[in-house]
Order: sequence, then structure tokens, then C-alpha cells
Amino acid sequence: MKSFYVRIVLTTFTVMIVSSLLAFFISNGYYQLYLKPSNDAAIMEMAEEVQQYAENEVGGAEGSYFSHVGHLGYQLVLYHEDGSTRQYGSGFRDDDLPVEEVEHVLAGGEYHGVSEQPAGLFVTGFFNNVLENTVGAPVETTEGTAAMFIRPDHEQQFGEFRFFLALLLVLTVIISFLFVALTARRIVKPVTSLTEATKQISDGSFDIDLNVRRKDEIGQLAKHFTSMSKDLRQLEAMRQEFVSNVSHEIQSPLSTIRGITQTLQQSALDEDQKEKYIKIIEKESGRLSSLSRQLLILASLNNEDKIVKEQPVDVHGQVKEIIQTHRFQWEEKELYIEIEGKAEQVLGDATLLYQVWTNLLTNAIKFSNSGGDIRINIQREGYYVNVEVEDSGVGMTPQEVKKIFDRFYKGDQARTPGKGSTGLGLAIVKKIIDLHDGKIDVESTPGAGTKVSIWLKTVI
Repeated sequence: MKSFYVRIVLTTFTVMIVSSLLAFFISNGYYQLYLKPSNDAAIMEMAEEVQQYAENEVGGAEGSYFSHVGHLGYQLVLYHEDGSTRQYGSGFRDDDLPVEEVEHVLAGGEYHGVSEQPAGLFVTGFFNNVLENTVGAPVETTEGTAAMFIRPDHEQQFGEFRFFLALLLVLTVIISFLFVALTARRIVKPVTSLTEATKQISDGSFDIDLNVRRKDEIGQLAKHFTSMSKDLRQLEAMRQEFVSNVSHEIQSPLSTIRGITQTLQQSALDEDQKEKYIKIIEKESGRLSSLSRQLLILASLNNEDKIVKEQPVDVHGQVKEIIQTHRFQWEEKELYIEIEGKAEQVLGDATLLYQVWTNLLTNAIKFSNSGGDIRINIQREGYYVNVEVEDSGVGMTPQEVKKIFDRFYKGDQARTPGKGSTGLGLAIVKKIIDLHDGKIDVESTPGAGTKVSIWLKTVI
């Protein structure tokens, strides 16, 4: 399997090679279609000037003038009517020329070998050093009419430049490949680090810090990956804490029940003592039952696919029903409960919202002192209904208020001894309100009581 680094390097090399070949083919095609006829016309124009100058200025004398033309960077061949030929300038790689073309020029015609050169795939006709790649025109000399075939000597004119251009191209390709290899390694390095980091996470190690300071997409990916690893680390710590808290909450009543049952089996107790121990067993069993029920509710709410039913819910009616259901508890503590406000309806899941009011009211009853007050105020505020549950109980410090929505948090046990809380009630309330896109706020003062305010969407 090819690594990401190898893939980048090979892909870049392939793109460079393919693009270079395409550029060459396109350039070659441009030469064959457009530049070759233009080049042929330019050389023919130059041939006509040589022809006129030879005939008018030097009287058709061949030797010195045509030799001079050859030294100026041209390849030139003269065909005489008697079949003799003379060549000036550097020679051709191939000096074969069809006889009919020579006869055509001797008869006064023109030869356009440059424009008529067959198109090559890799070699342009511009540099094809053959006699056929010339232009021809008749010229009058002292020895009679001659067929002149001429072309620029590209080897002489561009020889060093062609070598320089080839060297430049080769060096450019080599240096480009080296820079691509180095740059690709730099690009791939953070990806390699991310790969190692994913292996660490799969092995259960979430303490990851990727030292990537890049601002591009890979840098953003590394940043988000680091943030994700921190979230996973926190989630793992919360999970372990949750398991530890659940184990402790379950172990405590089980140990109590086990100890009492052993005592009941081994001791000769009177009826009053047995009744006392049985009530303790009943209390601890109820605590276990409440804990399991709360855990099931919390697990259900944590399901990401949880869909909240949006239906009209009578808050006032639900609160009144819960007050009646818990009548024995608040009457036992001689509490005064008052409901203020009109009957308002909110949009939500009736079952879940019933759990919210139950948890809030049972908390208010539990943490209120005997003879205290509990006030429930239900008011409509624009598109929301505000439900306030206020008690005159033990209250909480600002530090405790910040933690009350954490699972298994029970506050200061010195101020609330023997309350029997599971520490899950308000965590469930917060989760349900969040699922309803609502808002919850808590105000509390030690010794003065607590007020919980909830805002939910109203039925318009």
C-alpha cells in the first residue's frame, strides 16, 4: 500500500510530466498549423532578396557572394542546368531532393519545402536539417540559370542557445522534483502525526498534544483533532467518575441492607428493634429503586436520537397533580405551598416535563425546613412561559450552584444531613430543558432558600 507521501510525490511528478508533454504537443501543433507557413514565407522573402541582389548587384557571380551568404548563417545549394551542384554554408544531414522539384525551380517555379514538411510528433520541422526543409527559387548566374535552395542555419544561429535551453529544462525538472519531494514531506508530516495520534486514541490514551502551528486546512484539522482528544479525555474521566459514583451509590445501601439482614439472622431482637431495622431496609430499598429509575431516565435522555414530542402541555395542571401526589410529604413537614399565575400551556413532551416538575418540587420539599413555604409562579413572557419554584429552605453557596447540574453532586452534606438525595434529579431536569430548547436559572442563598426559574416555548 502506497503511503500518502509517495502518492503526493508520484501525483506531482505525473502532473509535471503530463503537463510538459501536453505543452510540447500543443506547441508543436501551433508550429505546424500557424508558424510553419509563416516561416516558409519569411525564408522565401529572404531567398528573393538574395536572388535579386545576386542578379542585379554582383552580376550573377557565384563564388564570393554565395560564400558570404553561407558565412552569414545560411545553408544554400545551387543546382545548375548541366547537373552540377554547389553548396555554401554548413552541410545538410540529408541532401536528397526530388529531381522534379529541381526541374520545377529551374523552369522558373518556386519550391516551398518548409511549409510542406510532414508534421512530426516529437520533432518540429523548424529544426529538421534536411535539404527538403528549404525554399527554392531560380537565380541567374554567369553559368546560366540555377535552382537555389536555401534555409537559415539553425545549428549555427541557435546551437549554444539550444544547449542552454536544454540544460535549463533539465535542471528545472530535477530541482522541481527535489523541491516537490521536500515539500510533500513537510505536508505529510502533520498527517503522519495525526495517524499516530489516532492509534493512541484507539489504544485508550487521550493525552495528545499535536505541535502543529500551520494555518491551512491541515493545521485546522490538527487543531480540531487536539480539541476532540481533550473532549474524549474529559468524557473518559466523566465516565469513570460516573461508574465510580454509581458503584458507590449502589454499594452503600446494599452494605446497609446486608448488615441489617445479618443482624436480624444472628441476634435475638425484640419487635421494636426488628421494626426499626425493617424500616431501614425499606428506606434503603426505596433509595436503590429511585437510583435505578433516575439512571434509566438519564440513559434515555442521553440517547442522541431522543425525539421530544411537541404537544400542548398544561403546566398548571401537572404541578397541581404532583402537589397532590406528594401531599403526605409536605404535610408531614407542615409546609405551605402556593401556586400563582394563570393556567398556561407550553410545547413539549408531557411525560418529560412531568418529571421536571416532580424533581423540582420533591427537592423543594426535601430541603425546606419544617413550617417553611414553597411558592410556584407560572407567568407568560412573550413567546415563553416562565415557571418559578421557590423554597425557603437551606439554600446553597454560589460555588454549589455552579455544580448542581453535575451528576451525583449532593452539595454540602453538613448542612443537608440525611436527605437521601441521589444527585441525579437536577441533572435530569437540565437535560430535559435542553432537549426542549428551553432555559433554566438557579438563584440561591445559604439559609434563605432557592429559586429555580425555567423558560419554555408557549403555545401560540
